[in-house]
Order: sequence, then structure tokens, then C-alpha cells
Amino acid sequence: MAFESPTLPDKKRLLGLDPGLRRTGWGVIDVKGNHLIHVANGVVCSDSGKTIAERLVQLHSGILNLVKQFQPQEVAAEETFVNKNPESTLKLGLARGAVLLAPALSGIPVSEYAPNKVKKAVVGAGHAAKNQVQIMVGNILPKAVLANEDAADALAVAICHAHFTQNPVLVDQVSRKNGLKQNTPNNQSRLKDLIDAALLKEASR
Repeated sequence: MAFESPTLPDKKRLLGLDPGLRRTGWGVIDVKGNHLIHVANGVVCSDSGKTIAERLVQLHSGILNLVKQFQPQEVAAEETFVNKNPESTLKLGLARGAVLLAPALSGIPVSEYAPNKVKKAVVGAGHAAKNQVQIMVGNILPKAVLANEDAADALAVAICHAHFTQNPVLVDQVSRKNGLKQNTPNNQSRLKDLIDAALLKEASR
């Protein structure tokens, strides 16, 4: 795992989760004004040699410890990808339930985002490849040392949540990605129109 910034005043702390039975990726960011600040990232693993019930306890306990350690104000998770294998889909659903139960029991609101929505928020394309997501996460959070691709996906979920809940952050990050000048009314208005159009298109699908 990688740690970075201290707790900041007037900020919102987000925990992103990429649930999985074998590995659940997690990433913590702080939202302060127009800035996204990397705090930490890593994975919670379960032991494949144990029973499903024991593995669910491992995941739940691991995420509960993260909630206690980092005290996020909001949590975001990637929605379950339906696998062609019913047994794999069921196991993923069980893992997801164990993972999301930890923040829910702590009274922290949990939001969920489809994989395509996460990719669109971070990369700009709903069908972006995993390596593209990792590259953009690194661009948005340049000081983050990514534990692995699961942690990168979790940070992407946290970034997506910040984008959809904080317009100033979204405008700032899209501006940087497109090389536009910051904090000009015309650019912010143009970006907001583009963002609103993209969200409307996504919602209509």
C-alpha cells in the first residue's frame, strides 16, 4: 500500500472500492477545493484455502479496518460485472456484500457506479482498456504509487465519485486533461456543457 498526504481541513475524504473475492482493491482520496489528493491505496486479500464464509469475514474485517483507519465520509464501489459463470457471479456477489456491509454498518453512505461510467469519468471513454485507466489515474493523482491494478481501479471509482458529486473538481480535471486554461468563465461554461451532454447521453442508454 502507499500513503501520502496528512488530513487536511475543509476537505472530503472518499474511499473507492473494487470488490472481488480474491482481492478487493481500495483507494482513498481527499477532495479539497478543485484538487484531488491521493491518500493511500492497496488491496484486501482473502485466503483461497479457507471456506467461503471465512473468506467473507476476511474481506469484511479488512474493509472495516480501513474505514476505522481512514474515516472516509463517503464510499464508492464499482458495480458487479455479471460473469458468464453463475458460480463466479454468485461468489463475487457474496464478496461484494461483505465488502459494502463494512461502511454501511458504520453509517457511511455508499454509492455504486457501473464500470463503463467509471471509465468514462476517468478516461473519457466507456470502453477504455485497464492500462488506459491506470495511466489516467496516474495523471490525475501524479504522486500515487499504485499497489496493483485492483488498487488503481478502486482509485478510479473514487475519482469517478468525486467527478459526479463535485462539479468544480470535474471541471478542473477535465481542463487539465485537455490542456485548457484554468478558472476562466468561458472554459468552465464550455466544459460544463460538454459534461452535462455526456451525462445526459449516458443516462439515456
